[in-house]
Amino acid sequence: MGLIAPALALLALSVGLAFLVFGPKAGAEKILSRGLAGGLVALGTLLMLTGRLPLGIAIAGFGFAALKGDLPALFGRRGGGRIVKDGRGRLTVAKGRHAGKPLDKLGRTELLELWREVARSPGDRSMLEHYLDRRAPGWREHVDGDSAGRAGGATRPGTMTEEEAYQILGLPPGAGEQEIREAWRRLMKGVHPDQGGSTFLAAKLNEAKDRLLGKHR
Repeated sequence: MGLIAPALALLALSVGLAFLVFGPKAGAEKILSRGLAGGLVALGTLLMLTGRLPLGIAIAGFGFAALKGDLPALFGRRGGGRIVKDGRGRLTVAKGRHAGKPLDKLGRTELLELWREVARSPGDRSMLEHYLDRRAPGWREHVDGDSAGRAGGATRPGTMTEEEAYQILGLPPGAGEQEIREAWRRLMKGVHPDQGGSTFLAAKLNEAKDRLLGKHR
């Protein structure tokens, strides 16, 4: 209990220093995330000096990782998504072949590849689509055009395998009719063209649903 007041003082001091270093133009999110990360390092050091070595190492390590951008911003997006905010508040790829790279360091081709990879993750997909809308207006038409050009190949209706259909809907093999319909409705809410989504993804979801429901007729 005796360390609560010093800990709060350290965190407040660290946030204040972050404000002085980055200035008001940096934004509250960046100042808070960087300031709290620095405060955690200081708090961890204090704990180690007062004999609480394991806890101090853990807290200081977390703070260092946040400062380096190896963790999502403390006041940014949380969770295990593919796209997160780093310690500087930048949208960054957390997993996969582009792990650790900010979106603004990826080319258009790489961004579209990433978009296809996160197509079945609503949170990641929505975040990436909003970013693409700002950075490359018209990208949706480009993607849909590419998809239409491949219509004579693997994307032609009727060629989807049962395994692919389950994967697209995010279902385990053998899922029942009700589960299929519920998964389809849930995913369609995020990709329906009338809501600004992708016609290609909507078509794939429809094809997956039809492929699996055909087994139940």
